[in-house]
Amino acid sequence: MIEWTKQLNAAFGVSFLWLICLIYFTQGFRSFVWTSISYQLKDILKLSPSASQFMLSVAFFPWSIKPLYGILSDCIPIKGRRRIPYLVIATVLSLVPWFILGLNATLRDSTWHLMVLLTVQNLGSAMADVVVDAMIAEAVRFDRASFSGDLQSVSWSAMALGGICGSLLGGYALSNLRIDAIFLLFSVLPCIQLLSCCFVEENSVNNKVIPEDSIVRDSHMNGSTLDEDIPLNKRSRSSTRRRKKGKKNAKSRSEYTSKSNTFEKGDSLALKWFHSLKEAIYDLCRAFRQPMILRPMSWFFLALITIPNLSTVIFYYQTEVLNLEPSFLGTARVVGWLGLMLGTFIYNRHLKYMTLRRILMCAHIGLAFLNLLQIVVVSRKNLAFGVSDKIMVLFGSALADGINQFKFMPFLILSGQLCPPGIEGTLFALFMSINNLGTTIGSFVGAGLASILNIESGSFDNLLLGIIIHALCNFIPISFLFLIPKEATGLSA
Repeated sequence: MIEWTKQLNAAFGVSFLWLICLIYFTQGFRSFVWTSISYQLKDILKLSPSASQFMLSVAFFPWSIKPLYGILSDCIPIKGRRRIPYLVIATVLSLVPWFILGLNATLRDSTWHLMVLLTVQNLGSAMADVVVDAMIAEAVRFDRASFSGDLQSVSWSAMALGGICGSLLGGYALSNLRIDAIFLLFSVLPCIQLLSCCFVEENSVNNKVIPEDSIVRDSHMNGSTLDEDIPLNKRSRSSTRRRKKGKKNAKSRSEYTSKSNTFEKGDSLALKWFHSLKEAIYDLCRAFRQPMILRPMSWFFLALITIPNLSTVIFYYQTEVLNLEPSFLGTARVVGWLGLMLGTFIYNRHLKYMTLRRILMCAHIGLAFLNLLQIVVVSRKNLAFGVSDKIMVLFGSALADGINQFKFMPFLILSGQLCPPGIEGTLFALFMSINNLGTTIGSFVGAGLASILNIESGSFDNLLLGIIIHALCNFIPISFLFLIPKEATGLSA
């Protein structure tokens, strides 16, 4: 372990590793402060479950446009650097709202001001997430490629540790501290993150020597289409055609350079940025239109928007009817993290050889039957058998996160298989944005369902019907499984 740590320090540097771990830990630790937000909406602002879920869905929308941040940082360097300046901007955006909410009670108690500030905060967090992923991708290129798995393991471990600590301490803090103190206390992490950015060096793009063939992006987007009968990881391109393409691009660059000399320096730079952004967006769109990419991503999107998310409604029920304390709900989230880890272990050990269609079908059937636990709790049948509400909530939380991981792991693996060379980072960010956007729309659908069923704070008569509808909706994505490649398995080949 010590030797492995020394190797990582020698390969990447202490300051870089510290920054990576800090950012991922902060992302996981967000549960510390968002627990307080849930209670702020319910107890202080007196919002209904549907209104509260609608507001949170709007606030989390910046996570649905992650490719935009990646394209901006790739194409428009700031003072010759692509990552650290954007990371500083992202950290400031994620820091300032917590300061304002901690110091200004008026804005904190205003629904619209709170929603705007939370949206800005999520904008900064989402941008930081994209930038740090790009930094990791760049760090493990070429001679440090052998450390790719190690760096990812460190990142995910830091996020898991942050999630566990945030869940445990969030409920405790809410029971013992004022909400303004919680906001200010959490802002310490972004402050440390902002300071840490100053110690990480980044080479200027003007100092990088780029081979002629790689100046203009030459991915599979050369006008050819994907053949569904050929495995993605075995497709190749003729080196002769690549050299011809490179010469053609070099000639085009020479013509463009001679034309752009007629502009002023500022105009030339702006024009270069415009063409770079246009090319990146065009390549992204062409890649996503390929059937082998569009079809499975469409399934994952449909699987999210066709199932109403009732998590906020369940939170209201747990706190108002079951009278569960914030500290216990934090413990339930920790159990959920442990369930997620267990789900990952079971998937890698036993399920990765199964076809993705079978894995996803079993996951949705399992999620549908998992609603039986919620039906038992809402109908209070568990008390008749002497089973406490806390046991049911803990057990349900672990099972739900574990089964959801059976669904998320195929998404991650298939996304990695589908990303073509040259735009892996941006296209993967697009895939994650599809997942986030689907989750957001699913939350809107859940808020609409709660409103239609008149599920309000203190009035949960129709919650049982809502859970039954949620259970039945889990079977809808199964009918669209033909969109998933038939022979695809859980192996990240």
